[in-house]
Amino acid sequence: MKKTINTIMITLMSLLLLLTTVSSAYAKNLKTEEVKADEVTGTFTLILYGGRHINDLETIAILDKEGDQYEFEPYAPEFDYKMKKGVSAVDALNEANKFVSFHNAFWRSQLSRVLDGKGNIIGFELRPLYHPFVYGRDDLLEAYYKVKDGKVIAYIKLIPEVFNTLFFGDLPGDSM
Repeated sequence: MKKTINTIMITLMSLLLLLTTVSSAYAKNLKTEEVKADEVTGTFTLILYGGRHINDLETIAILDKEGDQYEFEPYAPEFDYKMKKGVSAVDALNEANKFVSFHNAFWRSQLSRVLDGKGNIIGFELRPLYHPFVYGRDDLLEAYYKVKDGKVIAYIKLIPEVFNTLFFGDLPGDSM
């Protein structure tokens, strides 16, 4: 009986060690915090993601701070975004605001800083917020940032409720 308990305990401890090792191998999402525009200083690589058609809600601008160890890259094919290097903070914010505000339901933009694991600012995102009465909420995007192989990978997509409504209809039993 004691041998069986020891075997079970060793198995459980091994499994716990394995799970801890595997889970720490996955990158954590970087933190974002809303900020005011006057906090944006320096030179940036401006990444304009989306804006592919007149009703493209999956649109966001990323300001990648130049001169640090990180380089942002959207998890998307190259034709889904444009990059401009060496853009001043003022020009980057102006161009980003113009880019995210094209949609007819645009209400305002939201500026957030992207922080690395140590709390350093490594970039900013500017996302469009829409009139809540049009889509049922103002923020329609899920944007996550993870460090992988020395790059910050930006994962951007519509929230599932909006995606499903736009592409599959919003009533049970609706067919395509």
